[in-house]
Amino acid sequence: MRGLTGAGPVRARTTTQAATTATAVLAAVVLFAAGCGAGGTGARDEGPAHTDPVASAPAAAASAEPSRTPDRVDAVRLVKADPEVSAEVKRELKPCVADQYPVDVSYGNLTRGSVDDVVVNVLTCGDAVGVGSYVYREQGGAYVNVFSAEEPPLYAEIDGGDLVVTKQVYARKDQVSNPSGDDVITYRWESGRFAEKYRTHNDYGQVAGAKPVPAPGS
Repeated sequence: MRGLTGAGPVRARTTTQAATTATAVLAAVVLFAAGCGAGGTGARDEGPAHTDPVASAPAAAASAEPSRTPDRVDAVRLVKADPEVSAEVKRELKPCVADQYPVDVSYGNLTRGSVDDVVVNVLTCGDAVGVGSYVYREQGGAYVNVFSAEEPPLYAEIDGGDLVVTKQVYARKDQVSNPSGDDVITYRWESGRFAEKYRTHNDYGQVAGAKPVPAPGS
């Protein structure tokens, strides 16, 4: 009886250990089965996410190179040699003071070329009224006239990749310094030419000449 009594704890410990071992094995099997049957989850699936080739990303996201700003252009020579410019504008194109000519020059990508386009405004010496606006595009190492406007007073500018021409409007009694309004015309380069896209008209308020209106009952 003593031997049986002493064997009880040993047998209990052995049974407990076996149950614990079986439980651990069963848990491991369940976890393994869950990891395999989760359909794309678990540590095994995280590997490829971190091993994607990084070098291929810049190639896919590569963008077109921006146009290059040309060296400073001799706008006076460009306009005088341009057969598209009228003789009247060429006569106006003369030095105002010493060798200072009344021209404004801007560079920008208007025609989607590899080199920035050149916008030239020819003004008068006395009151800086625009008499001619032109756009030149680089083609084969030379600049070609792709836009001309000679209806003064006007001025051409580059705005967000578009060509914007402002033409001042005068009433019969308006002075040169006080136009009645303006027309703003937006052109965009399409199919090898500038096409008109938008046109707005603005009337200027005649604040200086306005007379006060008497209050009712006064």
